[in-house]
Amino acid sequence: MSALRIAVLGTGGTIASRLDQYGAAQPVDPVSELVVGLDLGEVVVEARDLFVKDSSALTTADQALIVGEVAAALADPAVDGVVVTHGTDTAEETAYLLDLVHTDDRPVVLTGAQRPADAPDADGPRNLRDALRVAADPAARRLGVLVAFDGLVLAARGTRKVHTHQTAAFAQPDGGALGRVVDGRLVLDGVPAHREHLEDDLLEIASVRVDIAAVYPGVDGTALRAFADAGARGVVLVATGAGNANPAIVAAVADLTRQGVVVGLTTRVDTGPVAGIYGGGGGGADLVAAGAVPLGTLRAGQGRILLLALLAALGDAERVRAALPAYL
Repeated sequence: MSALRIAVLGTGGTIASRLDQYGAAQPVDPVSELVVGLDLGEVVVEARDLFVKDSSALTTADQALIVGEVAAALADPAVDGVVVTHGTDTAEETAYLLDLVHTDDRPVVLTGAQRPADAPDADGPRNLRDALRVAADPAARRLGVLVAFDGLVLAARGTRKVHTHQTAAFAQPDGGALGRVVDGRLVLDGVPAHREHLEDDLLEIASVRVDIAAVYPGVDGTALRAFADAGARGVVLVATGAGNANPAIVAAVADLTRQGVVVGLTTRVDTGPVAGIYGGGGGGADLVAAGAVPLGTLRAGQGRILLLALLAALGDAERVRAALPAYL
């Protein structure tokens, strides 16, 4: 059996971090050092860093760069898959952005760590080994972009970070894991839902502004209107319950919609879809009537990524509003 070639693209994060003199984790290790000593069998690794950052500091331009470099790696037909090492704070956003444009059969797998590389119980080596094994596994082909973490394999869409420091950091609250890594092999329990895709030319995405606004008792439309005044072309509204707010928010959503700002509607609740059920006082039905577009089970981070990508690809707000349901 010939060796399988996996491109590993490093971006930093806790998996590349070590504790400094003050006890704070700082990303410093190049990805080429992270793969040293891993038992990879017939897998040949080609590792290089795109940058070494904490993922909380990433910009939209950084995420677009990752998308472009993954596409460049897959332009080589000899590459069998791609692994991206990434900080956990924003991995769900980058994974989903990659998934929106990834149409190649070969797998792209994101992974990272919750503990620094110099911790005695570091989880990065296992996660990276698992990600490499998944990227090389024929069973992972045609599954899109995956997240491999703490023995689980998750579809990018819908994956969220669910714990601040435990090693079981990621989950699919509305769908469950696709599978697991058992003895170095991918064991599948399901397949991802049908995915619509965008063109992978997202050069304009860094110039698009999409913000996130929270709903809470007594909130008014100040933040929504401030985002629009600052140039936002989209806003994700994190509502309560099944997607509810109050009359002041409804009025602000109507104002933004008239201005050509796309308002996506999600919720602060962990699981379940948003829906326009309640009306008469600022409920979901009123928000939808004012122009808000429900984002299904996507939460704020991935909902924002979807608006960014669609606005970059389609430009016109009405086209984006019409296109959104196909991606949910």
